[in-house]
Amino acid sequence: MDTKDFKVGIVGAGWIAEKAAITLNGLEGFRPYAIGSRSLEKAKAFAGKWGIERAYGSYSEVIDDPAVDLLYVATPHSHHFDITKEALEKGKPCLVEKAFMANLAQAKVIVDLARSRKVFLAEAIWTRYQPALGMVRDLIREGRIGTPRLVTATLGYSMGNKERIMRPDLCGGALLDLGVYVINFVRMFCDAPIVSMRSQCVKSDTGMDLTNAISIVLEDGILANVQSSASCVGDNIGVIAGTEGNLIIDNVNNPQRITVNGPDRVFVEEIPVPKQITGYEYQFVACRDALAQGLTEPPQMPLDETLYIMKLMDGLREEWGVRYPMDEKEWK
Repeated sequence: MDTKDFKVGIVGAGWIAEKAAITLNGLEGFRPYAIGSRSLEKAKAFAGKWGIERAYGSYSEVIDDPAVDLLYVATPHSHHFDITKEALEKGKPCLVEKAFMANLAQAKVIVDLARSRKVFLAEAIWTRYQPALGMVRDLIREGRIGTPRLVTATLGYSMGNKERIMRPDLCGGALLDLGVYVINFVRMFCDAPIVSMRSQCVKSDTGMDLTNAISIVLEDGILANVQSSASCVGDNIGVIAGTEGNLIIDNVNNPQRITVNGPDRVFVEEIPVPKQITGYEYQFVACRDALAQGLTEPPQMPLDETLYIMKLMDGLREEWGVRYPMDEKEWK
């Protein structure tokens, strides 16, 4: 593997794949080398638009390309399992978009396969790789807000009747698309065991969660209240409130600035995050660096943490009665 010319193969040719192509074209030492789609015509159009060398009319062809250093799985959640399983069985390192899989059962099979084959595997939850994570952790560690006691976060986008949100067979709903971010927001800064979790949601006519609210109590006394919605425009702000002040993170799925407030909400300072290409660059760099070090998962998002988040989301969906066809199948 030449880390000076790191070739990424993209699976899927939708909006997320476009963001990856923009990122890789602007990232020194990286190249969006190949694109795989179920339609050769669509793959060729994508390749022409983004200057990609290889266009394939199937997912298997991009997996089989020996020049691909990392496979980026950018399809809907519902397709992650089959693509990633095939890639791992063929020894291809994978970066899989969030939400990692449809459910915990799928995730366990994929993680076990990667570990048994000693093939690199990572979840592309981009906030876990961004510099803002370390910046916020440092502020907390330095005691800038005293002892954290309350965490709140909201993420909402008005998505209308998009198929991937409304259809159970596409793992629809707000949770896997947006709720995964606010849950990760809590876990990134509060790593104490969860004592209890309660939630509720409003569902679509198709049975998918459109808006949800989750309340989490942690063993160290922190309470987290988070919500996500696919049917409204949220403020997308996260707040970590402590005994001596608070941190306001804008926004929770791609932080742009961190505001530090002291006692009585007195403004202390605003800290901008480093300038981005798109914010995706950090996950690609983390994967390249991990592979160069011979690692099989990135330290920024360990696979055990990915499994834990999937377990939490399974529990929430069970509480809401939100089911996918994948939940009825035994995965192996």
